[in-house]
Amino acid sequence: MPRLFTGIEVPPETGLALSAFRGGLPGARWVEPADYHVTLRFIGDVEGGLAEEITEALAEVRARPPLTLVLDDLAVFGGEKPHALYARVVPDPDLAELQAEHERILRQLGVAPDTRRFTPHVTLARLRRGAGPDGVAQYLAVQPVFSRISFTAERVALYSARESVGGGPYVVEAAYPLAEDEA
Repeated sequence: MPRLFTGIEVPPETGLALSAFRGGLPGARWVEPADYHVTLRFIGDVEGGLAEEITEALAEVRARPPLTLVLDDLAVFGGEKPHALYARVVPDPDLAELQAEHERILRQLGVAPDTRRFTPHVTLARLRRGAGPDGVAQYLAVQPVFSRISFTAERVALYSARESVGGGPYVVEAAYPLAEDEA
């Protein structure tokens, strides 16, 4: 039973720039740069038949131009119990529309709705108990000013992940171009 999610791949050069933030945070389990992505919709564990339906249905997402995504800051999910360090993606109406289309498609297939608000980001590290709010605040305080990083997303991927591990490695099961090739 694969654990699936949809997302936008982060190009290697952007991953390299983000990898400069690795280290110096006790209790952090760093995501490998090759596994950086922007999650559009976490699906979860699904049976093989539903996985095939999802793969086929995502191919029907409407064509749209490539998206330019901008990363503008480091932030943390979890407040007093921090659990993830991430690079924030500047909110973008086209990205939100793409995510909403994925949500609609998955609901039509019977996948339970995602109850979390869509917050586009690239997870850099998962945080264990050792990374308390004071340690995270100190880590963020000593980081250089985050220089905006932009990249163009030309396709969306359906990823699978190993069960119960989180943080990768992730496998691209299918990829969907955002726009038709102009030949």
